[in-house]
Amino acid sequence: MDRRLFLVLGLSLVVALVISAVFYVQFSGHSAPKQDTSTKEIVVAAKPLDIGVTVKPGDVRLSKVAADSFPKGAFTKIEEVLDRPVINKILLDEPVLEGRLAIRGSGLGLAPIIPVGMRAVSVRVSDVAGVAGFVLPGLRVDVLVTGRPQGADATVTTTCLQNMLVLSAGQTIQPDGRGQAINTPTVTLLAKPEEAEILTLAGNEGRIQLVLRNSADQKEEPTRGTDIAALYKGHVKPTPKPVTDAPRPRPVVKPKVVAMTPVAPPPPPPAAPEIVVIRGNQRSVEVVPQKAN
Repeated sequence: MDRRLFLVLGLSLVVALVISAVFYVQFSGHSAPKQDTSTKEIVVAAKPLDIGVTVKPGDVRLSKVAADSFPKGAFTKIEEVLDRPVINKILLDEPVLEGRLAIRGSGLGLAPIIPVGMRAVSVRVSDVAGVAGFVLPGLRVDVLVTGRPQGADATVTTTCLQNMLVLSAGQTIQPDGRGQAINTPTVTLLAKPEEAEILTLAGNEGRIQLVLRNSADQKEEPTRGTDIAALYKGHVKPTPKPVTDAPRPRPVVKPKVVAMTPVAPPPPPPAAPEIVVIRGNQRSVEVVPQKAN
C-alpha cells in the first residue's frame, strides 16, 4: 500500500518537472520589454512668473524630462517663449506651456489676458463699496447702482450686472498668496462691450457698489430693485401734495339790458270841424266832412 503511494507521488513529481521545463524553455527566449530611458529637453521657469510679465532670458531655463512624460504644449527651445506675456501664473521649475503665454507682441499688463471680443473696464470704489478691500483678482462680483431714475421721486438701488470677473485691483493683477485685502480706489472688471457701456453710465449717473459672490455660483438671479418705501417697509410718509387754491367760480354774466326810451304816443288827429244848423225851432251840430289828401 505504501509502495503504491510513493509510486504515485513520484510520477506526479516527474510530470510537474516536465511541465515546468517545457514552460521555461518556451518563455526563456523572450526577454523583458526594454524601458525607454531616453530624455528630452524642456523649458521650465527659473523663477515664479506672475501674470502680465514678459518672459526674458533669465526667467526660464532648460531641463530634462523623460521623453514619454513630455507634456503637451511644452517647449524645447528658450527662443520660443521669449518676449511673450504670461497670462497664467507659472511656478518655479514648472514647465512653460503654450496655454499660459500670450502671443508675442500682444502687449503688457492686462492686455494679453483680455479675451477676444471682451473689454476691461475700471470702476472707482471705496473700502465699503469694494467689500472692505476683499475684491481680489480672479473673484467674481455683482454690480449694484444707486441713483434716482429720471422722473422718479425716490432713490432706487438695483443690480445692473451680475457674475463679473475681477481682472485687477488697482495695479495688482495677481491675488495675494496670503489672501490679504488690497486697499485700492479702482477695480477693473472683464465685460462685454454692452456691459462696458452700462458700467460707464452707472459710474457717471449713480453710485456703484460691488457685491462679492462665490466664484462657483454662476446663476444670475432676477431682481426688481429696491426703493425707500420698500427699504423701510411702508413707514415712509407719503409726500403731501401742495395745497392749491380752489378754482374760483366763473362769474355769471347777466344779459345786458338796454334801457328803452319810451316813445310818446302819436298826437290825436285834429277834431273835425263842426257847424251848428238851426232849422225852425230845432238846433243840431253837424260835422263838416274833410277832403282826403
